[in-house]
Amino acid sequence: MATASARHILVKEEAKCLELKKKIEEGADFAAVAKEHSQCPSGRSGGDLGTFRQGQMVPEFDKVVFNDALNTVHGPVKTQFGYHLLEITARSN
Repeated sequence: MATASARHILVKEEAKCLELKKKIEEGADFAAVAKEHSQCPSGRSGGDLGTFRQGQMVPEFDKVVFNDALNTVHGPVKTQFGYHLLEITARSN
């Protein structure tokens, strides 16, 4: 079963998500941005979600985490929770 490790930032509005992505792309630290802005409890730990199996997260999340490039900020990814920025830190098949 495939597993991955990732971190994310969750916000309510797409515009805010895009603004935070731009800050990170310009050199802001992902973990610091997550601590300041993420509305998920994982924000306290820099957005770290730990390691999880395929199927444990919502489908929109899984699609990115198990298919897209590692160590790149992806998003905004819309789910029922809001808008996410995702960074996949590891993946194994």
